[in-house]
Amino acid sequence: MIRLSVTSDDGQGLHEKSIREALDQSLQEQRESLRKVLLIPPDLTRAHSGAGDITRMYYQLLKDVCQVDIMPALGTHMPMTHDEIDLFFGKEVPKESFIVHNWRTDVVKVGQVPGQYISEISGGLVNEPIDVEINKRLLDKSYDLIISIGQVVPHEVVGMANYSKNIFVGCGGMDIINKSHMLGAIYGMEKIMGRDHSPVRKVFDYCQEHFTREIPLMYVLTVTTAKEDRVDIHGLFIGNDRSLFEEAVKLSQEKNLEYVDRPFKKVVVYLDETEFKSTWLGNKSVYRTRMAIGDGGQLIVLAPGVRQFGEDRENDRLIRKYGYAGRLKVLELFKENQDLQENQSVAAHLIHGSSDDRFSITYAPGHLTRDEVEKVNYNYMPLNEALEKYDPKRLKDGYNTLEDGEEIFYISNPALGLWADRGKF
Repeated sequence: MIRLSVTSDDGQGLHEKSIREALDQSLQEQRESLRKVLLIPPDLTRAHSGAGDITRMYYQLLKDVCQVDIMPALGTHMPMTHDEIDLFFGKEVPKESFIVHNWRTDVVKVGQVPGQYISEISGGLVNEPIDVEINKRLLDKSYDLIISIGQVVPHEVVGMANYSKNIFVGCGGMDIINKSHMLGAIYGMEKIMGRDHSPVRKVFDYCQEHFTREIPLMYVLTVTTAKEDRVDIHGLFIGNDRSLFEEAVKLSQEKNLEYVDRPFKKVVVYLDETEFKSTWLGNKSVYRTRMAIGDGGQLIVLAPGVRQFGEDRENDRLIRKYGYAGRLKVLELFKENQDLQENQSVAAHLIHGSSDDRFSITYAPGHLTRDEVEKVNYNYMPLNEALEKYDPKRLKDGYNTLEDGEEIFYISNPALGLWADRGKF
């Protein structure tokens, strides 16, 4: 299997020519024997991953050689619309090439992670076994090559996103999605975010070692930054070896992790309306800033596209029912309510999305009412009022002093980084 590692030396990101050459090189060993290829990119919620362009380049390189199918690694997210496909992958990639992954119905069991192993890696906090289900197409022997494309970046559940997570969560089934999220929540996201060898990552490593040996799988990992509308790919790592992921982790820690010397008093986060349509996704604003916000601080989330809480109907219902009630309360509710026990990823999400009353969280959504927001235990601010006071067009990433003299810290896209007080990381 190919092993490629390409990084930018000038800090400005790789040129498109260098990226295309690396992708072309990754196919050289088997191009002539390929008849059918499956591409597994992220969806539009990873708009700044560079994966849309890479998917389009692979399609262009392969379309005259073999059949190319594209199955976005949705996990529990909503299927992509035609407009989103055009925006992310480009209009030249035909819609009929796309397959929708359904995490509830399209999966088959390939094995189980033993409870004893879960107990060992979690320090005894969790001991339930995890059934491992993945999309049935990954086991389709007619695919000569399956290319998993995605971004390595700090993540609240696994520590550093992508690599085998793209397969076992992005293309996974209910049990591994639910239990991996709950494992991370119980272990503690502050001990996980921005790090490689978390208990959740060890679960995915176990799955990678035991359940993918017969799958012709190649990973294409990016490390990116974004400024305004420009995405720079600083590293491209292609192959199947875990050491490639480790290289990407190291680079992402350099590019995407920002230490702060004093806790933030007020943070304002903007959520791009094309990328963030739910608090399930938008709460990256909470996850990625929580280690930098001081006790008694404030988080204000400008969310013009947010119209719901969960990414599917059942998850949305449960979030509305229980709300972001804090870690201890959610664990209590989890013990008492079967619907939460059957949807552990929701329970984990409710824990992740609460500040445990350490700082306030205020949402200014485009499509949710005050009553809806306050019923899930967030503060509400009308969007027009919030945009007038915190105008994204006038703010720059980092510290800003407003006209009234107030200092805020502004983040234009929380998905691309992790902000942490040096004393907490």
